[in-house]
Amino acid sequence: MHLTEKPERLRSLLRLVIPGVVLVYASSAHAADVTLGIIGPHEYDLPVDFKPFNVLVQYGDGNAAGSTYNSLGQRQARGGSHTWAGMTKYVHFRSFEAIPHVGFAFELIQSESYTLANGTDYGGLGPTIVGPAAWFKPNAHSTLGIQTFMQTPVGTRDATSPQYWSNISSIIFDYEWDHFSFDGDLGTVVGSTKHVKGQHSYSPGVVFYSNLRFSWKATKKLEPFLALDWQNVTGTYDNTTKRYLDDSNSRETTLGLGLMYNVSQHISITGRYSHSLEARNTPETNAYYVKFVYLW
Repeated sequence: MHLTEKPERLRSLLRLVIPGVVLVYASSAHAADVTLGIIGPHEYDLPVDFKPFNVLVQYGDGNAAGSTYNSLGQRQARGGSHTWAGMTKYVHFRSFEAIPHVGFAFELIQSESYTLANGTDYGGLGPTIVGPAAWFKPNAHSTLGIQTFMQTPVGTRDATSPQYWSNISSIIFDYEWDHFSFDGDLGTVVGSTKHVKGQHSYSPGVVFYSNLRFSWKATKKLEPFLALDWQNVTGTYDNTTKRYLDDSNSRETTLGLGLMYNVSQHISITGRYSHSLEARNTPETNAYYVKFVYLW
């Protein structure tokens, strides 16, 4: 497909960026965010049989967590923090004549973060994330695929470094109607053993997550949407003491409302607000999300 041949298809490509990843640092019970919670509508409305193209995306989100949820799921007005995170991402999309009707993408993502909590503040670059995705279209209205990413263990400082490798893999899907769309993912995050000199050895908890987006195509430029995100993290195991850390497992479900604005054929902006519906062993989500996309 030539990108200059079908402007309406090009507009949809602005929404078709395989998302960056906001991971849980499973060495503590405090989740950084629901994994892939930054995605917007049409995130997986992906084309096949197209000419190669590139996308630059900047994600940003802030969470004012004034409260936390304990192990019983009770909301408590203490232990919260203010966090800001960003992801700068380059994506190369392409297809191959030898593999017809299948699309591919490769991503390079750099994460950034800043935290203000308990009278202290710190920030810097987080881990780098790389990986491919592949998909096909069961019919003209739907998309089904897989994606897998590797996250490096270090950032620019200890506070932004998980200190272990992680793999993030998920099934991705999308279905389009004339005036509505539904897409999302279902996946898992698995981390390697965490080794830090002079400290205990830990096996991070396994993360299970899902992100669902349902949108209304109000106009060609404006599209309001509903976001439902869920995540469950199993307990962190202390390999040195041979026991699980207390309250190291966590769970959260969030609900949000957002709006996508297609500025032009090459630029789109998406904003959203989300809040926790229920949770356990994690700060509450009281967060806003912004996504800027430039396609060429």
